[in-house]
Amino acid sequence: MRTDEALKILVKAKEEGRKVLLEHEAKKLCEIFDIPFAKSFLTKTSDEALEIANKLGYPVVLKIVSPDILHKTDVGGVVVNIRSDKELIEAYNKILKSVRKRKPEARIEGILVQEMVPKGIEAIVGAVKDPFFGYAIMFGLGGVFVEILRDVSFRIVPLSEEEAYQMVTEIKAYPILKGIRNMPPRDIDSIVKILLNTSKLLEKTSLIRELDLNPIMVYEKGKGAKVVDVKVILE
Repeated sequence: MRTDEALKILVKAKEEGRKVLLEHEAKKLCEIFDIPFAKSFLTKTSDEALEIANKLGYPVVLKIVSPDILHKTDVGGVVVNIRSDKELIEAYNKILKSVRKRKPEARIEGILVQEMVPKGIEAIVGAVKDPFFGYAIMFGLGGVFVEILRDVSFRIVPLSEEEAYQMVTEIKAYPILKGIRNMPPRDIDSIVKILLNTSKLLEKTSLIRELDLNPIMVYEKGKGAKVVDVKVILE
């Protein structure tokens, strides 16, 4: 495990006075701790973005990267489902124009080019640091299951494999993952792996205050899962 590399990312952000990791930094943590995520690369120019998009293959997503912008969609900083070189150049310029208009003081590090992952059952893994108990990790399905029904499970880090499976099976929406009616079963083992590796990330890097993997696309059994967005808030 490349723990030193992960700590360097966190320490660098703190030294720069930042409380939130940039998205490419947060996804680097995922890579280090073997948490599967949508492939993405930071680009500084539209030519670089074109090169990356053609390597990834269309469709792709573009996202603004700025330490001063937490909610990218609020400033027009995200364009999804880009399907050609022409659309990419238009989207790249549109994002820069929108961000500079709506948040002119924002420092722009570049634009992230990310693969457009297939739809799946949406899940969420989150964590928060408690001053007494340490990290509490949360699991639930996305959308209304978390936002309205509050159908989630919690455990204290470190997680055992048994506890990770319990977190998945004890939510009320578990039958959706198990497979119900004409819906196929989902890759529960991949969810458990994400929970366990997120637990390891938190154990090894005590500088994190909050972590949010949302959404996680969970595919049919045997086909894995992928984290689409990652947010890491530092102490």
